[in-house]
Amino acid sequence: MKKITIAIDGFSSTGKSTLAKQLAKHLGYVYVDTGAMYRAVALFAMQNNCIGIEFLDKAKLIDSLPFIKLYFKFNPELGFAEMYLNDVNVETEIRTLEVSSFVSTVAAISEVRSKLVEQQQEMGREKGIVMDGRDIGTVVFPNAELKIFMTAGADTRAQRRFDELQAKGDSVSYEEVLKNVVDRDYVDTHREDSPLVIAEDAIEVDNSYLDRKEQFDVVLELANEVINS
Repeated sequence: MKKITIAIDGFSSTGKSTLAKQLAKHLGYVYVDTGAMYRAVALFAMQNNCIGIEFLDKAKLIDSLPFIKLYFKFNPELGFAEMYLNDVNVETEIRTLEVSSFVSTVAAISEVRSKLVEQQQEMGREKGIVMDGRDIGTVVFPNAELKIFMTAGADTRAQRRFDELQAKGDSVSYEEVLKNVVDRDYVDTHREDSPLVIAEDAIEVDNSYLDRKEQFDVVLELANEVINS
């Protein structure tokens, strides 16, 4: 059976990572969460005083890039790979609302994107990969055999994210989460370098009214059509 590259792009909190994990597991493919990579860089920036509520030391962060080591390590108990930053497991830390509030700003820095895109392209050199993010089908893998663009209403995405954070015990309000979703949408779609857009050959999937199984079934059918063509 031939192996293909599956690129999944879309807005924040559309369930891209969940879908990508399901597809990779079902197909026996490698899964790469590029959002986790950008979140890890944002966490590094926070920890090293490169970014805060009212400041961004862009030059300091760019100078620090050679000292940022990122990799994924598979956790058999969880069934997926976790994000490591400079040999420290940061999978939990990068999922907070605080990191979410800075990640789009950090991801808009061209030097950050160049460093991570290069790593991502190397990861997918042999195909048989499912990768999700904001510019996978447009920049990282423009020749991917299957491109999916995930979307849903901002209020729907905010509610999903709010429920997820509440389940983890995070003390946040729905209004905070909705503002974060809307702000990230704006930054992601208006940045100069690799803005979030739908690739011309991408298939748009609005999952506002789909549960996880329904959206998985839809995309798996699309993937099988390409694999078996």
